[in-house]
Amino acid sequence: MRKVDAGRDPRVRTWAPVCQAVALLLGPYAEVVLHDPETDRVLEIWNPMGSRGPGDPSLLGELDELDPSAQDVYGPYEKLIADGRRLSSVSAVLRDAQDRPSAVLCINLDRTPLEQAAAVLSAFGAPTVQRPEPLFEQDWYERIQHVIGSHVRETGRPVERMTRQDRLAILGRMDEVRVFAVRRAVPVVAGALRVSRSTVYGLLAELRAPSAKD
Repeated sequence: MRKVDAGRDPRVRTWAPVCQAVALLLGPYAEVVLHDPETDRVLEIWNPMGSRGPGDPSLLGELDELDPSAQDVYGPYEKLIADGRRLSSVSAVLRDAQDRPSAVLCINLDRTPLEQAAAVLSAFGAPTVQRPEPLFEQDWYERIQHVIGSHVRETGRPVERMTRQDRLAILGRMDEVRVFAVRRAVPVVAGALRVSRSTVYGLLAELRAPSAKD
């Protein structure tokens, strides 16, 4: 757990105790992220479930596109990560003294222990509303996670046991949702699939060849 120091962003100094408390209470099963809505960057992260860290792009989208009549807390809504785990997530817009969005707090709870529990407990923490799409429509990182996670759940094969056809199917879906329109996407996809970048480029070339569509 990181310690708060005087050189940090004042928003991190303000909200770090809250974020640390949530992360400690929920142990290794919750990722807590504090985002800067102005620069669209991660301010700080506790118990990270992926490779993102402070300073990385948040890709939240535009807060102005959210329903102005809604409250500043959204969720719980469902997310998938690349290993097939389902998360229940909550996002909260934190405002300053002038009522302007100062930060966005996101809490992602791994539902695996709940799904493995007895049926009476399996519904605990289940999403009840759709996630706020304007916050995530630009998040190509999350699209990668969702496509791979969906394929894992559909086929029952984890990433390390995927076949060449599995990878082709996944890359085809990512191509459809324009993941590869983002210049930095290939290294992230390669890491999530646990293959080399050259493997991803080779499969993409095969996928996009005229004969592949025939």
